[in-house]
Amino acid sequence: MLKLFKAIFIFFALTIIGFTALSAQQSHEVEQGHESDAHVEEGFNAGKFVIEHVSDSYDWHIVSFGDKHISIPLPIILYSKSPELHENKSFHVFMSSKFQHGHSPYKGFQISHSEEFEGKIVELDSYGHELGKPIDISITKAIAGVLVSVVIMFWLLLSIAAAAKRNKGKAPTGLQNAFEPIILFIRDEVAKPAIGDKKYKKHMPFLLTVFFFILINNFMGLIPIPPFGANVTGNISITLVLALFTFGITTISGNKHYWKEIYNPDVPWWLKFPIPLMPIVELSGVITKPFVLMVRLFANMMAGHMIVTVFVSLIFIFANIMGPVAGFGISPVSIAFSVFILLLDVLVSFIQAYVFTLLSALYFGMATADHH
Repeated sequence: MLKLFKAIFIFFALTIIGFTALSAQQSHEVEQGHESDAHVEEGFNAGKFVIEHVSDSYDWHIVSFGDKHISIPLPIILYSKSPELHENKSFHVFMSSKFQHGHSPYKGFQISHSEEFEGKIVELDSYGHELGKPIDISITKAIAGVLVSVVIMFWLLLSIAAAAKRNKGKAPTGLQNAFEPIILFIRDEVAKPAIGDKKYKKHMPFLLTVFFFILINNFMGLIPIPPFGANVTGNISITLVLALFTFGITTISGNKHYWKEIYNPDVPWWLKFPIPLMPIVELSGVITKPFVLMVRLFANMMAGHMIVTVFVSLIFIFANIMGPVAGFGISPVSIAFSVFILLLDVLVSFIQAYVFTLLSALYFGMATADHH
């Protein structure tokens, strides 16, 4: 708990430092005479601020001081669809710092600010016009966060397995003592009741992996210091892949009874002929189940991050509208609500990892259930 409070303190310290610099820059511009309505509107764009902090990016932003941005660059890997514009080179590999935080093009590529390709890398012709997107396999912030979490998972679970072998027949200690109850809970309260005592073992590796992957990434997203802070489980591409794994295992594991209940369920004939009403309903359920898994995890984790950034942005909205005194006046309330939401997100992190694992186990159990 002490570590959590330290992380929260550092988060707000960095936030206040960054936005103090932003406010100072705006005050300087106002003193120079830029007091038009357009400038007031552009002084602090809360919507843009929130979206930038919860969306993926090509670098790992830390803090800004006026026009100076401090961030960790990430690898850009592109395959050009127009190699004739790039000295006959198809593959291009460089660091995101070459884009100068999205302000400058590099080797015929640029982070677009157009409405169509906002935030995406586009190719440019010799006149600087956008031609379209190249094939982009860059290491973005979300992907970097996944790689970090995978390293942590390998270290954590291999350490626990090694400790279990060393302490065989003895009371668990250290990491094993902390995580063994969680592993046993997934086995005894999730896998066995949902799948069955005879069939649960082959699904345990996936269930434990997906539970710890979601849980670790949920917690990492609450710590705003690199290599943490990436909104991995709030990225719908990541939750889509997790849901597809569940869908694939369910489909492969399905027995004859499972597929019979989908294509030829035991219902009155008039629900199957001439219009196959029930088969259509059952088949749609096969698709909607993983879809719900994807959306539930994405929406819950994205919402938590967005609410925190909205509360923080209230400080600067009040400062822009009514002056710095109003900004400082609302800051205790804003920070108090933000801390409350972060603490609530700790509970939500556990719940969402548990729910995704439980529903996956239920789907596996439905696919392998014996006919009674």
